[in-house]
Amino acid sequence: MSDPASSLVRAAGPSYFPLALVARLPYAMMVVGVLTLVVAGRDSLAFGGLNSAVVGLGAATVGPLLGAAADRFGQRPVLLVSGLVSTSALGLMAWVVYSPLPGAAVLAVAYVVGASAPQIAPMSRSRLVQIIGARIAPSRRSRTFDATMAYESAADEVVFIVGPFVVGVLGTMLDPWAPVAGAALVTLVFVTAFALHPSALAAAGADEQAAPPAPVRAIASPGLLAVVGGIFGVGLFFGSTLTALTSFMADRGAAESAGLVYGVMGIGSAVLALGAALLPAAFSLRARWLVFGTTMLAGAALLPLVSSVPAMCAVLLLVGCGIGPTMVTQYSLGALRSPAGRSATVMTILGSAVIVGQSLSSALTGGLADRSGTSAALFLPFLAAGVVVAAGVANAILSPPPVVAAVEARDAVAVGG
Repeated sequence: MSDPASSLVRAAGPSYFPLALVARLPYAMMVVGVLTLVVAGRDSLAFGGLNSAVVGLGAATVGPLLGAAADRFGQRPVLLVSGLVSTSALGLMAWVVYSPLPGAAVLAVAYVVGASAPQIAPMSRSRLVQIIGARIAPSRRSRTFDATMAYESAADEVVFIVGPFVVGVLGTMLDPWAPVAGAALVTLVFVTAFALHPSALAAAGADEQAAPPAPVRAIASPGLLAVVGGIFGVGLFFGSTLTALTSFMADRGAAESAGLVYGVMGIGSAVLALGAALLPAAFSLRARWLVFGTTMLAGAALLPLVSSVPAMCAVLLLVGCGIGPTMVTQYSLGALRSPAGRSATVMTILGSAVIVGQSLSSALTGGLADRSGTSAALFLPFLAAGVVVAAGVANAILSPPPVVAAVEARDAVAVGG
């Protein structure tokens, strides 16, 4: 191991964190951006929802393969290739929607948009965990790991709130194709810069020192599957909440303000996500999932009862206080349970689960809102939160005793995940 660094910021480089934050923005924009573009260009909410679901399908089927390729060949070549393909696909999407080509062509491009999306968030987590194991002094690794998972989850919360907001601003001020074109530009510039950042080589060097990769089948362990199910539920919650909120605001003649109101949820979520690093070790990860997941569920139960915008903001603030720490817990468990040499694969699976859940629930909630109204749509976030809590219960049953879990966590951080 090289000389230990005094902090992760020094080990990764001061430019790393702002670069990684901006580079993950297109991933959070693409589902809502494609929905907005297709609805405007093809004049069909149902077809727009279908395209959003296809974007999620592309991310689900190819995203984990990108993670596996990064584990095998390194992040840099995988990100450079996927970034170029994603930029092209987003540009093509902005054109094909307004072209005379049939709907099948639009769906095909939507699939490529999802399939080629650079997996910045999971790659960042994998990269940082590897650097922690290689460059941070052993006495500081556990605390640095906790803080890193907290920051990464807070960053995801920020971009999944800011992403739809940016889509709304660009679509309203410029044109429905502007959000997709903007995502393409950000991908070309910032994903390329993230791929070429020196931290990619530092992480690759750490990975080369690790044990040989575990077999792929090790990823399908019950403990990891519970985490995937839980993070999928969070994705369901994101999509159903934003879509139901859009219907809620449309009933009040202010559909364009849905992104602003949705942003209130991100306030409590980001603050509590960052604060998760300060929670005592005695408050175990399995207990955190159940406590904060139940907070999500309780807040979601209030959504169908809300009748005013201020009340909606108050409920979303409460819900956000549950989402942030829940995501921190899920990603921490995913990192700790990643088989040797499969960190990027596991993190990419978790990231894909979020986008798949968001895409699926956006389509389902939009259809329900059209057929049965806003009140029915506002019930779906409660069901999504129920999935999160159910997965948390499964995780608690599958988790090892606290003493064993602590030893596993120490050993996992020691080797970089």
